[in-house]
Amino acid sequence: MDIKFLYVTAIAIAAISGGYYYYSGKGNKLEVDSAKSMTYSAEKIHLTQTDDQGNLYMRAQVDRLEQDMQKQTAKLTNLDASIYRDGAVDATFYAKVANSYDDNQRVVLSGDVTAVKLMQQGKMQFKTTELTGYPKTREIESNKQVVVQSPQAEFVSQGLKANFNNGQYEFFNIRGKYEPKS
Repeated sequence: MDIKFLYVTAIAIAAISGGYYYYSGKGNKLEVDSAKSMTYSAEKIHLTQTDDQGNLYMRAQVDRLEQDMQKQTAKLTNLDASIYRDGAVDATFYAKVANSYDDNQRVVLSGDVTAVKLMQQGKMQFKTTELTGYPKTREIESNKQVVVQSPQAEFVSQGLKANFNNGQYEFFNIRGKYEPKS
């Protein structure tokens, strides 16, 4: 047998096997890249979250969660959440759907939305079709019609901006009744 023939055969085998390993590695890389963009889901979730000091911050129940880690978005179905301050419930939120964006920097609640802020004088309840919340700053806003009920008033507003940290509320085009305590 000719040595030249052996060299050519060895090079051909090396080229074929090298090409196979090169392209099969790329195929696996493509599979891994596509796996990164997968959405993850879970059902019947019970969440307890603490703040940086280890104090209870939030408890929530969700029927279903779909999360996209790459886009940092999540969709929650039937959200029922309570936010705590100094160990006690400070506010509650319910919505049929909650969409979270930018790793929970902005949360849009929709479908029979009810938000309740507990205060010393009682509770202030907001009902609307859509409400945007900013969990880190504890602010909410809506440009939809909001029905507001408190111990002193009941009215309809054509929008809302509220800061739960300092108790500042801004309502637009209010219609309703106000009954101050005497």
